[in-house]
Amino acid sequence: MKRQKRDRLERAQSQGYKAGLNGRSMDDCPFQQMDAKSNWLGGWRDAREDRQSGLIK
Repeated sequence: MKRQKRDRLERAQSQGYKAGLNGRSMDDCPFQQMDAKSNWLGGWRDAREDRQSGLIK
């Protein structure tokens, strides 16, 4: 049974979230395409908000 690959934009969001949790800078975004970059930054912002609100330590 073949596994379906995740959408690249979903993957960018996930990577951005992980980067935000690890305290990386927003300037560390590895994506150049605007759609993937905006998803990465969205994930990064979500993680930063979660850390500040105390959901994740």
